[in-house]
Amino acid sequence: MKRILVLCTGNSARSQMAEGYLQTFAGDRAEVFSAGVAPHGVNPLAIQVMAEDGIDISHHTSNHVDEYTDKPFDYVITVCDNAREQCPIFPSSAEKIHHSFPDPGHQPGINALTSFRQVRDQIKAYSQEFVENRLGETIPH
Repeated sequence: MKRILVLCTGNSARSQMAEGYLQTFAGDRAEVFSAGVAPHGVNPLAIQVMAEDGIDISHHTSNHVDEYTDKPFDYVITVCDNAREQCPIFPSSAEKIHHSFPDPGHQPGINALTSFRQVRDQIKAYSQEFVENRLGETIPH
């Protein structure tokens, strides 16, 4: 079983959504965690837009990356530039992957709910591709 850690700044939206999709798509082939460099709680809009797509992340907690520095991971995925810059050193066996997504709710000219839905859809597509390419199983689109 692969172990995946998804990092962003606040562990409130992007990493939470990625954790939800990666765990759903990977099933029992992976154990997925998420954390932030400055966690500040799971955003209610992230919970709402994931529920709209049938994934419940309401039980997720917002965790600090320091909680995971002694755990072995196969993949560490940073989903924002700030987390990439501040990402701690992980065991050499962890492959670091960076894919920056826009900060939902902070996109000029787009209302917050629309922004969260757009970012959710980008994260969903990325997560499907990640599982297909890294864990070797096609996900129904």
